[in-house]
Amino acid sequence: MDRISFGTDGWRATLDVFTDERVRIVGQAVADHLKAAGHDEPVAVGYDARETSEGFAESLAEVLAGNGFDVLLPERDVPTPVIAHAIVDRGLAGACMVTASHNPPEYNGVKFIPHDGAPALPDVTEDVVDRLAEPDLLPEAERGEVSRVDLVASHAASARAVVGGVAGTGSGVDLSGLTVAYDAMHGSGRGVTDVLLESAGAEVVRLRCDRDVTFGGDSPEPSAEHLSELADRVTDPENEVDLGVANDGDADRIAVVTPDRGVLDANLFYAACYDRLLETDAGPAVRTVSTTFLVDRIAEAHGEEVYETPVGFKWVAEAMGDHDALFGGEESGGFTLRGHVREKDGVLMALLAASAHAAEPFDDRVDRLLDEHGRIASGKVSLDCPDDRKEGVLADLEDHIPDSVRGSPVAKVVTLDGFKLLLENGSWLLVRPSGTEPKLRVYAEADSDEAVEALLGEGREIVEPLI
Repeated sequence: MDRISFGTDGWRATLDVFTDERVRIVGQAVADHLKAAGHDEPVAVGYDARETSEGFAESLAEVLAGNGFDVLLPERDVPTPVIAHAIVDRGLAGACMVTASHNPPEYNGVKFIPHDGAPALPDVTEDVVDRLAEPDLLPEAERGEVSRVDLVASHAASARAVVGGVAGTGSGVDLSGLTVAYDAMHGSGRGVTDVLLESAGAEVVRLRCDRDVTFGGDSPEPSAEHLSELADRVTDPENEVDLGVANDGDADRIAVVTPDRGVLDANLFYAACYDRLLETDAGPAVRTVSTTFLVDRIAEAHGEEVYETPVGFKWVAEAMGDHDALFGGEESGGFTLRGHVREKDGVLMALLAASAHAAEPFDDRVDRLLDEHGRIASGKVSLDCPDDRKEGVLADLEDHIPDSVRGSPVAKVVTLDGFKLLLENGSWLLVRPSGTEPKLRVYAEADSDEAVEALLGEGREIVEPLI
């Protein structure tokens, strides 16, 4: 049997490996983990829009109920952040979410979310994996009940209150007069994100807001190459669309499209949202090691701190709790706000994005920030690297760190996650292993696209001989 392992964000595999038998084994492990931790509260089990997800969720519910837990199942497929919110909102022991997020339709996955609603840290997932075992169910009379419930409405109410409160607009959000094009990519954001935006007064133009278990034959990944129709709608002035928003398959991440820039770089989106929040509130930011230093410049201008973490939202969530951060996120499109559950939430962020755009259009705000704090450009490339070679390559890289890159001396080397070379000219180059694929990632930030391409090229020249 192929090994069940929890990576950066749960266990994902193709459907020849991700079977009902193995899902039930995971369910038993979660039940045993919760019992060992002293939990007896109900548990939620959510699922995304994939063809097999509801069936797998029902199997998990059966195992958890068979271990004495009452189980809440949503009325339909829902975004992952809706399940995370339900844990905190209802005081649950935790939840399982059946999703492969942005992976192609031939994949599925499951993640365990603990009682605080934040992503599980390694000590938790390692304990779950250590407990993998065949289901051992109680007699029928001792089993818990499985109920179908609405979990969307309470999440929507919380999102409106959090965005309204943190952005300084009171307990609600008024998007009257704003037209937003929303692309659900056939995923679980349909009927959730678009309805939330409408409830705040926006006019919503819907794209791919029907359920398609194949996601149109592609990955529900909200990257520029997958959002061409949304970009066309927003950038064509004849359509009179103010803003575009897209979610990935389980709607925990967001992409934004603006009239002038098309698909907005997530680094610029982060900076713009943090700047907007600082207009009415105060607090530090948390970003990953691969996310822009523009956030740091904005924070410094407001007398705030920025805390840097390894890549992975679990580390962002942990740091947000430790430092009472106002905003946290990463360049892959996952973000959340203080006052909300510490899990990335593409539904919540859609409402914040629309609210921020109504206050000052993203293009205008980004132009202003770049004028005030300096131009930035960023990029990344992926290099094929077998998983069993990653540690060896990084060990070799330690002995091959150059004194300078593209003519600028290396001022500091940060080893929080791989190797990040901070250059004296303010640029940086990062090499780190992917947590989800057999690849190494090379990231760069500089003051122009040309400089970024040059940095990425030199990064490849440094790393490729070591693979």
